[in-house]
Amino acid sequence: MTISVTPTKGACGAFIDGLDLRQPLSPDTVDAIRQAWLQHHVVVFRDQQIDDDDLERFSRYFGDFAGDPYIAPMAGRENVIELRRAADETTPIFADAWHTDWSFGATPPAATVLHGITIPPHGGNTDFINQHEVLAQMPAELRQRLQGKMARHSARLAYAPDGMYGQQDKDRGRGFTILTDESAYNEQLHPLIRQHPETGEEAIFGCFGYIVGIADVSAEEEQQLLTDLYQWQTREEFQYHHQWQPGMLVMWDNRSVLHKANGGYEGYERVLHRTVIA
Repeated sequence: MTISVTPTKGACGAFIDGLDLRQPLSPDTVDAIRQAWLQHHVVVFRDQQIDDDDLERFSRYFGDFAGDPYIAPMAGRENVIELRRAADETTPIFADAWHTDWSFGATPPAATVLHGITIPPHGGNTDFINQHEVLAQMPAELRQRLQGKMARHSARLAYAPDGMYGQQDKDRGRGFTILTDESAYNEQLHPLIRQHPETGEEAIFGCFGYIVGIADVSAEEEQQLLTDLYQWQTREEFQYHHQWQPGMLVMWDNRSVLHKANGGYEGYERVLHRTVIA
């Protein structure tokens, strides 16, 4: 099966065309997708009218399911969550800060797969940052300050009982179930600069939010360093702004990119189905 790979005009991402993901894929096709994904970090499949069986089958080509530690799966699906926002929902937009999925874990997931079910006529973009380019173009002085540093990652700001998605969020009524837990206060160390496990290419890993500090530096130094890093890595030239259409399937590499959700679709329902790959 012949596929075409067309890079986006952003700092990462490519469209893969020529596939019907309702059908099983050959090993050669899966390998071609993986190579495009590793090169472009975000891959987009347009016009995929798939169901959740198809979504799970596609996901399994790239690894085992990692699960979602703080989000309940949809009914009848152990490995699929439904990110639903009703037209009249008033909760804060979910995941609207830069992050890489579950970086607070000991073994963060490789990939996240998102399928667009109900897409509003405007708004709701997903933005990405190419963390390899962030490092490659980084001023030498900032890189020297980051070199060898270990970041302290934690889910506490989001998923602890007193976090952003704690009781106050539950009282407002969200379209899916967030499972806050005391385990969110735990911390996990990861290097700020680390090699991609498949390509060996270095990248920044994480940013403010799930990163709550830096090991073995003073509070003043860590605050300044994280601020300087955030201001550098969120520059426009490192970004790709993905505009959703119904039926799009997007897979991104959590080891290579940051991402965040956006609002701007008040009065419209938005539904996406997600898997996370270990």
